[in-house]
Amino acid sequence: MQAPRRGPRLDNRSYYDEFAGWYERERGRGYHQMLDDLEVALVERYGRGGDVLEAGCGTGLILARISRFARTARGIEPSGGMLARAHARGLEVAQASVTALPYRDDSFDVVCSFKVLAHVEDIETALSEMARVTRPGGHVLAEFYNTRSLRYLVKRLKPPTAISDASDDEAVFTRYDSAARFRSYLPTSLAWQTVRGVRIATPVAALHKVPLVGPLLGGVERALADAPVARGFGGFLIAVARKVA
Repeated sequence: MQAPRRGPRLDNRSYYDEFAGWYERERGRGYHQMLDDLEVALVERYGRGGDVLEAGCGTGLILARISRFARTARGIEPSGGMLARAHARGLEVAQASVTALPYRDDSFDVVCSFKVLAHVEDIETALSEMARVTRPGGHVLAEFYNTRSLRYLVKRLKPPTAISDASDDEAVFTRYDSAARFRSYLPTSLAWQTVRGVRIATPVAALHKVPLVGPLLGGVERALADAPVARGFGGFLIAVARKVA
């Protein structure tokens, strides 16, 4: 049985404001570096030389990397605490929600979102907005939390993880989906193409800190990410959909 959740339920903006100060503490190495690498590499596959929007850019760590290969790279983020750090990086970002994107129709070649959509209750509106601002022939890269994964099993069994002195990681709405269920959320303007699996073989993130084991596990994750048999078991699945109309 999980330990009781501490503190009140938070909206997304308040939740991310809670831990904006230490959000980058574990980034840039080990487990989190592996996640970022797999996400950024997929954006580059579809967005090199194009106009890219990241919906829910946080402090701008991924967006900064996207800006190195995209023609333009923009981001939106609801949390002011996160956004301040993205601004400090010199990135073109705006405070907004993925359910009401402040851009014209057909503005981007790629619209991506990582570790965000699982916390958006109105998922159909979010995906419709991402599709709306994508150009015909462009791609939406939408990451969701997968029920058919080791990560989902661990999350169901472990106690909540603190994100601040007052809150834990269960203080925000979180949805887990199967690939089939997530596919059903897509608007008719998006045609499902494939998925990339992220965190397929990692039972617990701490293993990536273990000498020799961490690099080996990272290599396994990179090898399995697009493997047809394995990718569907990623704790995070990135749906790749092409805008057809």
